[in-house]
Amino acid sequence: MKLAIAAFTGRGAELANRLAKALADAGSPPPEVAVFGRAGDPGRSLRDWTERAFSHAGGIVFVGACGIAVRAVAPFVRDKLTDPAVVAVDERGKYAVALLSGHAGGANALAARVADAAGGTPVVSTATDLAGIFAVDVWAAERSLHLGERALAKEVSAALLAGETVGFACDFPVAGALPAGLADGSAALGICVTLDAAKEPFPRTLHAFPRVVTVGAGCRRGISAEMFEREILEALGDARIPLAAVRQLATIDRKAEEPCILAFCERYGLPLAAASAEALSALEGEFTPSEFVRGTVGVDNVCERAALYASREGRVIMKKHAAGGVTAAAAADRWTCGFGEETG
Repeated sequence: MKLAIAAFTGRGAELANRLAKALADAGSPPPEVAVFGRAGDPGRSLRDWTERAFSHAGGIVFVGACGIAVRAVAPFVRDKLTDPAVVAVDERGKYAVALLSGHAGGANALAARVADAAGGTPVVSTATDLAGIFAVDVWAAERSLHLGERALAKEVSAALLAGETVGFACDFPVAGALPAGLADGSAALGICVTLDAAKEPFPRTLHAFPRVVTVGAGCRRGISAEMFEREILEALGDARIPLAAVRQLATIDRKAEEPCILAFCERYGLPLAAASAEALSALEGEFTPSEFVRGTVGVDNVCERAALYASREGRVIMKKHAAGGVTAAAAADRWTCGFGEETG
């Protein structure tokens, strides 16, 4: 997690620098430390710094009063599933308070790390944490699952806090024991881990979609971005695959610079994987062949082969869909739904 740390006094700056060293994660940029007020750069704007931190950092730590932190982040708060974790710690390091995105954003965990580094006490107010209850939003965030029905996520937490049983259904292998309160079988309210947006195993179903789908795509030269997007979304819709489950787009290398493909990836924040005709041809399996495609790009099928090639030991879950000069297919990674710390 990329971190940004702000301080407002000389003593606060000392603690901020200590925290930056203690909280540095391997593989992540070192935490950015900014000092405001008399101890800092008089030309630096706290508002501008906070706005930038909201868009670039996964966690923000304010070394100072909670009120300063609340006023600084207030203009930028949008959604607990996308806002960064925000923690305030007093300059003596006695209390680290999780202020924002305690669950999905990881503020509760960050508060614990800050408190440990400062020699203080973490302060969290999330009911499920305090009660030691399974938190579906934390679990989903840790495993890159998209929760389809936000209101039902709150109902799941409320039901578990009330001691009620919540159903659990999964289309993938499950590793680890189900948390207390979750059970296989019928229930009025339940969680369904699936790639089928229309699957409803419970009267009230909270869908959890793993981001494990690679969409393979091909197109005629010059297809508009609007046409490409429409056909890809229509293909996914027909297959009942939610866009939230898609983690990347894949194609043949000679199509990797097509403006419509690049525009789709940019619009939906998806990476693009590309492979040569030779690599795609070497794949074994049953694919929908086209002699026209073979004569044009050197391989009998682009979309199905590209999807499978770029997946993680996956399988094709959507065969070739062709319309409007666009072809699309999808493959799902080999994936295990886990509850233990080493799974997921």
